[in-house]
Amino acid sequence: MTNGKTECAVFGGGCFWCVEAVFDELRGVNSVVSGYAGGSVKNPTYEQVCGGRTGHAEVIKIEFDPSQISFRDLMTVFFATHDPTTLNHQGNDVGTQYRSVILYANDQQKEQAAAFIKELDDGKTFKGPVVTTLEPLSEFYSAEDYHQKYYANNPYQPYCQVMVPPKLNKLHKQFSALLKSHGKG
Repeated sequence: MTNGKTECAVFGGGCFWCVEAVFDELRGVNSVVSGYAGGSVKNPTYEQVCGGRTGHAEVIKIEFDPSQISFRDLMTVFFATHDPTTLNHQGNDVGTQYRSVILYANDQQKEQAAAFIKELDDGKTFKGPVVTTLEPLSEFYSAEDYHQKYYANNPYQPYCQVMVPPKLNKLHKQFSALLKSHGKG
């Protein structure tokens, strides 16, 4: 049962095809939209963002029901399914458009994210320090239609075959209680 209240979270952790595929499987997540945020160019195109000169990152915008999944749960999955210790780099994807970033929608998200990153660093969760940036969310631009649900629609695309399954395997193994399919028989 939901209370009808939704919140928004915006994360960037490399190619949005990969990140979207992970968050699409979480219960309490009503929608995941691939897009661009964090830059200065209005209405950027994929080609412009890939060129690395817009300031935007490839991100996903998650609309979620906080009565079913918390912002902290979303951050836990986010940090576990990408490498937050590599600056502007995820796998073979290199450039500021692939930076690890949380674009906070309000001061509460900013404070929660900063405290969470501090916990990760203090606990030496990763081999190196977390370089994920916290940036205010000013504008979110939806990516072109063909990017939406890309992995679901193109599971045999070579990039997807290599990059997405390891993230989904980790998600299923470590976070089964958070999955939409959990408890369904």
